[in-house]
Amino acid sequence: MGETLVLVLRSRRFMIGAILFLAVLCFGVIGPRVTDRNPFQMVGGLFNPPSEKAILGTDNLGRDVFTQLMYGTGTSLLIGFVAGVVATGIGVTIGAVAGFKGGFVDELLMGITNVLITIPAIVVLILLSIAIKSRSAVVMGVIIGITSWPWTARAVRAQTSSLKTREHVDLARISGYTTVELIVKEILPYMFSYIFMAFILQFSAGITNEATLSMLGLGPYQTVSLGVMLHWALLWEAVRTGAWWAFLPPVVFLAVASFSLMLINAGLDEVFNPRLRKS
Repeated sequence: MGETLVLVLRSRRFMIGAILFLAVLCFGVIGPRVTDRNPFQMVGGLFNPPSEKAILGTDNLGRDVFTQLMYGTGTSLLIGFVAGVVATGIGVTIGAVAGFKGGFVDELLMGITNVLITIPAIVVLILLSIAIKSRSAVVMGVIIGITSWPWTARAVRAQTSSLKTREHVDLARISGYTTVELIVKEILPYMFSYIFMAFILQFSAGITNEATLSMLGLGPYQTVSLGVMLHWALLWEAVRTGAWWAFLPPVVFLAVASFSLMLINAGLDEVFNPRLRKS
């Protein structure tokens, strides 16, 4: 464990990604707690340029873009985190059960998984977002998560099918372990690195999916997110009028958040994948 941690910390990709992500995380989590401004507080006119009063200018309703950026970053990260937890949890559960049980259970669960993979997730997301009455940040995260798990399930199923034939699993089975105990104690711990990497990918996908839905007008209610900021900037033609401060900051933060998570995942893959590990 200690040797693995050293390898992870030596990975340049992982460290750069971790530093970038921590910076975004601190901005979105700590920022709203130290500012005395409300994200919906009007401090100026329509698309006022950056000034001492509003260092990133104002949006279409005269609200401080910098304050909205802090709150919006936190909301987008929360949605991405919830989506990552839900998608990874469902994917790991279904994949592990299918791979371990085999037979009819495997065919049934993988059949459902394969059908869901063929359906464009964005279509399902749009339909679900329209159907629900209350779109809080947590609810949006759950909705994104329950439409994003199939690829994780397929990968976990393949690894579980391989791991269940190992000697330590046979010994545990002889000792009287139940199916749940075998999966939880003898299978999943050997896939921890992959499960964590799958969560990172789902986390990143959750952030971008939220932005996509929000730009279509299906973002979270009564709050602000990076996607909601882009929605209003596009709706009020900030690009055409040259109000770069209304749309460029959320684009940059979305890019940095996604890029940092991709670097973290690449760094972990470099450590845990022998074919990529540097000698």
